[in-house]
Amino acid sequence: MVREQKADENEVDDRWRLIERTMRKHGYQPSGLIEILHKLQEIYGYLERESLKKIATSLKVPLSNIYGVASFYHYFSLKPRGEHQCVVCLGTACYIKGSQAIVSELEKILEIKAGKTTPDKKVSLLSARCLGSCGLAPAGVFDGEVIANLSNDKAKKKIKEWFE
Repeated sequence: MVREQKADENEVDDRWRLIERTMRKHGYQPSGLIEILHKLQEIYGYLERESLKKIATSLKVPLSNIYGVASFYHYFSLKPRGEHQCVVCLGTACYIKGSQAIVSELEKILEIKAGKTTPDKKVSLLSARCLGSCGLAPAGVFDGEVIANLSNDKAKKKIKEWFE
């Protein structure tokens, strides 16, 4: 049991060293915050509170500033996300072409609201203000893969694949 705990502590230390390296690369300057948060999320899967506190101390910025940045950008998550992530764009072009109906359909299928994760932690359903892919409207991102001309059928097919 002690050996397992020690391994977990080493893993945490190794992960935190990567965050420290990123902060050092930016000279512990607040201007590197977004890249540091990207690295933190890449490593931990979300922006955990204790790590944000350490970053605030290291960069000598108020924790509220870090939360401001983390909550402003769609990419960042303050809660663990599911194994799979589905992001549907609700920007003007996508909305006009029916993305809200797609989100509603996915909410019914997954039995969760946008912004939530299924109880089994399998899927997180997210919406974005804009993906910057207006020519592909309506657009969605399923586990990092952009799907153009998204329809209910295409979305359902992708979700179904995740549960097979």
